[in-house]
Amino acid sequence: MKAWRNPYIVSFAQAVAGFKSGKQTPRDFLELCLANVDKFESRVKAFVTLDRKAVRKAADESTKRYKAGKPLSMVDGCPVGIKDIMATKDMPTQMNSPAFSGWQSGQDAACVQALRQGGAVIFGKTVTTEFAIGFSGPTTNPFDPKRTPGGSSSGTAAGVGAGMIPVGLGTQTQGSTLRPASYCGAVGFKPTIGSLNTAGIHPLSATNDHLGIIGATLEDVWRVASQISLGIGSPGYGFMNGASATLPLAVQPQKLIRLYTRGWTEIDSNTEEAFDEVIAAMTKAGVEIVSKNDDPRVAAFEDAMERDIDTALDIVAYEMKWPFQDYIARYGKLIGKRIHGLIERANQMTPADYVSRMEKRTAIRAHCRKLAAEIGADAYVTLASSGPAIEGFEFSGSRTFIVPGSWLGFPAFSLPLMQSDGLPFGLQLLGIDHHDGNLCSTAHWVMQELAGD
Repeated sequence: MKAWRNPYIVSFAQAVAGFKSGKQTPRDFLELCLANVDKFESRVKAFVTLDRKAVRKAADESTKRYKAGKPLSMVDGCPVGIKDIMATKDMPTQMNSPAFSGWQSGQDAACVQALRQGGAVIFGKTVTTEFAIGFSGPTTNPFDPKRTPGGSSSGTAAGVGAGMIPVGLGTQTQGSTLRPASYCGAVGFKPTIGSLNTAGIHPLSATNDHLGIIGATLEDVWRVASQISLGIGSPGYGFMNGASATLPLAVQPQKLIRLYTRGWTEIDSNTEEAFDEVIAAMTKAGVEIVSKNDDPRVAAFEDAMERDIDTALDIVAYEMKWPFQDYIARYGKLIGKRIHGLIERANQMTPADYVSRMEKRTAIRAHCRKLAAEIGADAYVTLASSGPAIEGFEFSGSRTFIVPGSWLGFPAFSLPLMQSDGLPFGLQLLGIDHHDGNLCSTAHWVMQELAGD
């Protein structure tokens, strides 16, 4: 198979050795990123706010620390884009909503605080769809300006894909980290629900909202996720499994469960062929791939998911009642039509409806764990999107392949391995909750074996 190669990508993880040896400095690295901003931002439109003076000052301070042999953390000197639904003390947080134009919190979200205290260069605020669920912003795909970058973490993914930042923060309630990562040729990571602190991030759905990371490489993503976890923890959860300054060792999976689901009705022949090549390459390397065609237990699991998956959006809508009922009452048409529709959906549900949907999710989580244990599978494998980015901007692409992992709350990666007509799309690995480090080990092996990383 011919793995996707991004011609623009810049990796902080690959630059750190140069910082420590003195061959390169964080300021040098920052200037590479800013040069790509100069080259691509007028077309890609990834950023809402970017203060060059502030980021250069932060990079210079990091340079001094490396020269003294005293970097603050595994992300010292790393430029990080911040999705514009996350509070930042020195920049507005506007949620791509006219109702919040110019709004500033005066404090950092927990994830931003952990990164800033670790010496990361808080690069700027990246474009989001409205409140991470409504209408799209101006961002375009870095590989084709006529195509969507995916949503809702559109600016973060496009910024990474265009080499303007090595890594950035996103969120995922349904498909908002893995899908844009897939479309923009980057690595996307959605950890176990609750494992990364979401305080200071504008809420949508308390039991579906994940803090996600999009980056140039697996190591870039893992460093940032680990710094957030170890730097501040997550109330009631503790720390992300496997969090460490070093990438978990690559471990070849023995078995992977291939999921079909309804998403396979959406793909074209080029997408299917590229995915089949990935599966064939892993099989050749000695990985056993199990699917519903081989094992009725997999078929039963997919049937159970298909039966109840549409209740996932009901949970999201019901949990959006605060604060969006108030926003609609206060701001009216300044709040987009999709959000109005979701609140109408929530208002048609009873408390018993909500409890029923939560019980269905609990059951499918147990089913997912049980199936993996019975088969002895290391992870589930499927697509991270229904192929490459689609044309246009009214619709940011199908979430069909990604919603199951968000509904479950289990960790997942999008790995930039496949392409069609010169456009990238990702392979999704879905793991079991609280085993994020194990899933990263599997992802590490897949990237080594199939992309040579």
